[in-house]
Amino acid sequence: MKALVAMSGGVDSSVAAALMLEAGHEVIGVTVKQWQGPDGQLPVTGCCTVSDAEDARSVANRLGVPYYVLDHVEEFTREVVDHFGSEYLAGRTPNPCIECNRKVRFGVLFDRMEALGCEVLVTGHHARVVGESGARRLLRAVDRSKDQSYVLHMLDQPRLDRILLPIGEMDKDEVRGCAAGLGLRTASKPDSQDLCFVSGDYREMIRERFGDADRPGPIVDIAGTVLGEHVGTTRFTIGQRKGLGVAVGEPRYVVSIVPDTGTVVVGPRSALLADGCSLMDVSWIAGRAPRDSSIQIQIRYRSDAAEARLVETPEGWEVWFDTPQEAIAPGQAGVVYRGDQVLGGGTIAAALVGAPA
Repeated sequence: MKALVAMSGGVDSSVAAALMLEAGHEVIGVTVKQWQGPDGQLPVTGCCTVSDAEDARSVANRLGVPYYVLDHVEEFTREVVDHFGSEYLAGRTPNPCIECNRKVRFGVLFDRMEALGCEVLVTGHHARVVGESGARRLLRAVDRSKDQSYVLHMLDQPRLDRILLPIGEMDKDEVRGCAAGLGLRTASKPDSQDLCFVSGDYREMIRERFGDADRPGPIVDIAGTVLGEHVGTTRFTIGQRKGLGVAVGEPRYVVSIVPDTGTVVVGPRSALLADGCSLMDVSWIAGRAPRDSSIQIQIRYRSDAAEARLVETPEGWEVWFDTPQEAIAPGQAGVVYRGDQVLGGGTIAAALVGAPA
């Protein structure tokens, strides 16, 4: 096969490219340039940096495969960076990696795959795709500590039919060992933990980019008593405990954010519990909702999936937990699983308290 390999400059995508080549396939490597510094060049800190592109190019040269950089900064800025800021200003907590996959990255890669006459797209994500064409299933990675299936839940059948994830069956030590054995410079490179468009504190980026839109206001308890003032709601996320700027003698957590009035509501940990959540912009990998309403849902990237029940309503979809869950953050993804299989998911619209109608 002729394969387009998305190369981020990390060890995972480097090994994915090497495995495809080892299996006898024709490989073309690409890096998607998504963000740039004030000088118009790739940033020097964070991820998707100058060194990342140099590492990807070095690996491509070592493997003897063609390599290209695709410039999509304008699209990424509009669809991901501006969305990130506007979501925080609206009191929500976005996941920009999911937004990038949904609106930029995979669209760009599939378009270039078609243009270059490639048959498959290969990435270094820790997840698995199994099954026959037209009935593909997206599964968690063998290495559960590195599993990235959560950020791939928006993929549909036509795209899964043309995606290969070669390292999904490997644990991280195996990946690094393979890279070392091939003499790849990324073998011992640390995993990136940063947002590609933020160097330092994301709140500072929002202030610089959106100016005075960040609204100051009161910090109140759940009874409405004013405990203090803050300088902007974007400094807070649901479930936050540290850095609240108030002292009441016992731990308090951010329970809700009301951006229209600039109000941040704090309360005891028990006030974070919710019985369910509503989802918007829901998509299903199979093209339809699961027939069995018993599912698990993962409400944060690094949280465990919770047993739950899926309910369709006239307004959309609701998920009701078997056991109440903490810190449901609107704007985060709610990804629906059954065991290791990803069924689909959407964006958390609101926490729900009580019982379904």
